[in-house]
Amino acid sequence: MRAILPGAVLFLSGCATTGHEPSSLLAAGARYVAMGSSYAAGAGIGPLVPDSPKRCGRTQNNYAHLLAARKGLDLVDVSCGGATTAHILGPWSELPPQIDAVTPDTRLVTVTIGGNDLNYVRSLMTSTCGRTPGMMPPVGRACPTVEWPNRSDYQALEDHLRQIAHEVRQRAPQARLVFVDYVRIVPDAGGCAEVPLDEAQLAAARETFNRMAEVTKKAASAEGAVLLTVSQLSKGHEACSSNPWGAGHPGKPADWHPTVAGHEAIANALATRLK
Repeated sequence: MRAILPGAVLFLSGCATTGHEPSSLLAAGARYVAMGSSYAAGAGIGPLVPDSPKRCGRTQNNYAHLLAARKGLDLVDVSCGGATTAHILGPWSELPPQIDAVTPDTRLVTVTIGGNDLNYVRSLMTSTCGRTPGMMPPVGRACPTVEWPNRSDYQALEDHLRQIAHEVRQRAPQARLVFVDYVRIVPDAGGCAEVPLDEAQLAAARETFNRMAEVTKKAASAEGAVLLTVSQLSKGHEACSSNPWGAGHPGKPADWHPTVAGHEAIANALATRLK
């Protein structure tokens, strides 16, 4: 099996692809490691994985489990809600580094990470404070300040994504590495009851989301990783749509996170590309 060549990136959004990737088919029983944040773990969408850390919110019907069942893969899911790139590369309290799950016999690695590095979901949640029932501040207290990312935050994210790719290559030279970016929740224009933000907040949310997608794309391209552009695939499936892949507020089942339909769509896109 050939390693992915540096500088080659495959966009899995139905567009033409370029570059190279391991040519052998992904055989049934191959070791598959899924890493990432709550967008990978499947926050609130189903029953938790038995014997997994409860605080991770790792569910049995997240996209990794759906893909593994469909392809007959040996899944090791170490995704965890709240995780940042630092928690992939290093320990997080009692949890070992997620990257430690990547072993020489690994043949597929998927990564969805970055939102917590940029306080993306936290900023969306904070933005609803004082605007909707259930998100009112305590009596006598003001809503917390929203902290949208700055230039150094984006640069740090890119550096860490590239470091993750480097570590995967070192630990599993024959593995396909796929960065799966984030589901689109805020529509490109306007809002709705499920996205109760003012114009300034909507603009900040869109900028953060788009720049996060750009950073992920840049890191994947630089490191020769495969990129599944869920950010593009989910256009038309925002929280305001009739078939949302991502929930707004109040979320069903989790605020500002992918829905069951979103995880199913990601698994389908991955399965198609990995044929």
